[in-house]
Amino acid sequence: MTGVAFFLLALALVAAVADWVAVQRDQRALEYVCKPLTLMLLVATALALDPLDGTVRAWFVAALVLSLVGDVFLMLPTDRFVLGLGSFLLGHLAYVVGMHVDGVQGTRFLVGVVVVMVALAVLGSLILRGVRAGPDPKLAGPVVAYMFVISAMVASAIGVGHVSGIVGAGLFYASDALIAWNRFVGDTPHARLSIMVTYHLAQVGLVLSLV
Repeated sequence: MTGVAFFLLALALVAAVADWVAVQRDQRALEYVCKPLTLMLLVATALALDPLDGTVRAWFVAALVLSLVGDVFLMLPTDRFVLGLGSFLLGHLAYVVGMHVDGVQGTRFLVGVVVVMVALAVLGSLILRGVRAGPDPKLAGPVVAYMFVISAMVASAIGVGHVSGIVGAGLFYASDALIAWNRFVGDTPHARLSIMVTYHLAQVGLVLSLV
């Protein structure tokens, strides 16, 4: 990692912690600054790295930018859930392409597929049931598509085999599962804070897998 990349990553972590504090204390003005700032700094970090593969980095930067767009949609006062969902779905697709460019080993990928299929059978079925029983059952289709795409991202990360990438993908899955659970199934304690902590650490892990 270059010195500039390390400095930018440190700034991103500071911005992330500030966002966690803002979420915990419900300081929306600070959150509106720190949430997108964290992703901007992670984009800058990825661009400043000396990556193992420049093409992989390009796809990861695209995923980070799409995540930034999704962050903005999801933090707006009005409900932009579908637009946020679409942005993150495209972001996960970009991560998947980047991981397959990096090189996915077949046996590890199959292990990843088994892992995510178990998660889908347990969590996914409960979330989907909550969507269909909710006020907008038409969301079932987009939610199913999203679950399969993020599952493909996790399986691909396992297939690549970078530890930081696997941890990052797993934390991303956990963060999004928390969002879905709290929106469609039921509230969990400190949900917003847990979602943001796992989400930011997920993106950091994915960025670090580039080196």
